[in-house]
This record gives sequence, C-alpha cells and structure tokens, in this order.
Amino acid sequence: MSHSTLQDAILLLEDGTYFRGQAAGMKGIGTGEICFNTGMTGYQEIFTDPSYSGQILVTTNAHIGNYGTRVDEVESDQVQISGLVCKNFTDDYSRPMGDLRIQEYFENNKIVCIHQVDTRAIVKYIRDKGAMNCLISTDELDIDKLKRLCADIPSMEGLELASKVSTAKPYTMGADDAACRIAVLDFGTKKNILRCMVDRGAWVKVFPAKTSVDEILAEDFDGYFLSNGPGDPASMDYAIEAIKTLLTKEKPCFGICLGHQLLALANDIPTYKMHNGHRGINHPVKNVITGICEVTSQNHGFGVSPDAIRKSEKVEITHVNLNDDTIEGIRVKGKPAFSVQYHPEASPGPHDSRYLFDDFIELVKKHKN
Repeated sequence: MSHSTLQDAILLLEDGTYFRGQAAGMKGIGTGEICFNTGMTGYQEIFTDPSYSGQILVTTNAHIGNYGTRVDEVESDQVQISGLVCKNFTDDYSRPMGDLRIQEYFENNKIVCIHQVDTRAIVKYIRDKGAMNCLISTDELDIDKLKRLCADIPSMEGLELASKVSTAKPYTMGADDAACRIAVLDFGTKKNILRCMVDRGAWVKVFPAKTSVDEILAEDFDGYFLSNGPGDPASMDYAIEAIKTLLTKEKPCFGICLGHQLLALANDIPTYKMHNGHRGINHPVKNVITGICEVTSQNHGFGVSPDAIRKSEKVEITHVNLNDDTIEGIRVKGKPAFSVQYHPEASPGPHDSRYLFDDFIELVKKHKN
C-alpha cells in the first residue's frame, strides 16, 4: 500500500506531548527512545547503523527518500531504527543508481514512519527536554491507550542491546596472507569500519559480542578492535571484563563510539547518559595532541566522564568536542590502546579522521616487529 493513500498517525512522547501527522512505511506501532540526527544526506546509512537499535529517529533534513535507496549503501544487513519521524517522506526519486522507493524499503524492513509533522518543533522540544521514550502509531489513535503503551517501553538507561545486534557467529574479511590480524569485538559494528581496516592490509575476524575472552586469546591476533553499538555501556559487564583482560596482553587496541566508552569503563572511568546525545555529520572535534580540528560524524547517547578522566592516572584525553567540551578521544597511559567517541570511517569532512585507522594499523605493525 502506498503512503499516497493518506492515513493518520500519531507521535506520542512519554511526557504526554503528541504530534499528529501522516503514516508511511509499515502500518502499526513503533516504540523506542526518540533522538534526532542533523545530517543532510546519508539517510540509508543512518537507518542501517546498529547503534540506532531501539531508537526512533527524527531527521532534521526536510526531505527523506528523495534519492531512493540502494542495496549496497548499508552499514548492516537490515534497518536498525525502530521508527522514523520526518517532514517530507518522498517516495518518488530520480536517481539513476537507486534500487528501490523508500516506501517499499520501509515495508520490506517493517519500519513505521510518521511524516508531515513539524520536525523543527519536535527537535527543539527534545533538545530542551532531553532524550525520552516515544511511540509512533498508525493503527491506534486514542491518546489515553497510547500513553499506557508508552509507559511500558524500557528505558535506554541500563539497557543492554549490543548482544542483540551483534553477529551470531564469527566471520572474517580480508586476505589470508594479510600483514596483520585483527580481532573485532562486534557490539554492532558498521561495515565500513571493517572495510577501512581491510583496505589498509588487515585481515579481520569478527566475534559475537559475548564471545569468551579465552576464545579470542586462543588465536594469535596482532591487535584488538572494539566496535560501536547501541545501548548503555555500563550494562555490559561481560565486555568490560573481556577488555580488561585483553589490555594485559599489551597488544594494540582501538575503540570507536561504544568501544570508546567500554575502554573507558575498563579503566575505571564511568559513563553517563547525555541530555540528548550527539547525532549528525557536522560535529567539530579538536585533536589536542596535534591541535588540528576535524569535522566528524557522530551517533551516541552516552558519554565518558570528563572529571574522572582528568583525575585518572590511567587515561589521558586526546580529543575534545568544540561544541560542548565533551570527551571525544582517550588513550591509555603506558599501553598501545586508544579510542574515539566519533566515527572516523564516515565521510563528513570528508576524510578528516581516517588517519586513526592508519595510526592503528601502524601501531599493530610496530608491535609485531
């Protein structure tokens, strides 16, 4: 059924605020934590990023769907968002390389959407009030009934989601005779992260999130990578303990986003739930080691404690956010381990941060010799 057959929909926030609009995508109810992304392009990559699991996405760009969708422009094997809120859900597209209209894409992936709503008003509201749960409904439009449903949505704080989006079994990428062998702890990795390592001459083996550290150590890896992913890092005791053990092996270790938060937790730095997180492709970050600034792509709702890092004898700051001074990068003192909060594999700057992969692979090769 095309969304051109108008059907009403409601976006209800957990504090009782609601917005009326039109339904698109799959008909039904989608629930999750509401968040907004300020990116102007790359909507399909955003939809398929596992870090968005459990979240309903508001796009600030006015047009979604206007360049269609394409089979290979994905960061995982399925759409990961729980629902979409946008201004214009544009089913017709004119891009010659496109494969599918967005309505069909959403139906295939069973994703609910509400459009023709004031996304500026919604973003301003959640920017002020902070992250909260919400639902999109195209079936049930009774506000009181929807409020009862909304009350049952689990809070993102304390929610462990990484093991739900991780690979079910190990797999490998890269040439068998590659110069370095990297173990990837998959908490919801994006495909382009793996490509960035393979392109630099690495062979990677991707492990499910809850793989025992003994299984990883049973093979001779040259370095370890801690991936991005969804949920509350503080709920992931299994990963924190595994990382503590891996750090004792004195082999290079690199973390991105959730992996950055887990590396911090493994070094006794607490994490916290941010007011509304960072999501977009235009966040300025300063490398405090080189003094050079980067335009970065970000997607996270948790951060690492600046106060704890500044007091820590184990960890030092390498990158800071120029918008709000949050911590964007750390390294472990005396160990070949570092991490960043943002996504260097993405192309906002367009490649301002790709040097981090070069640094990691060089570090791995240096420690091999």
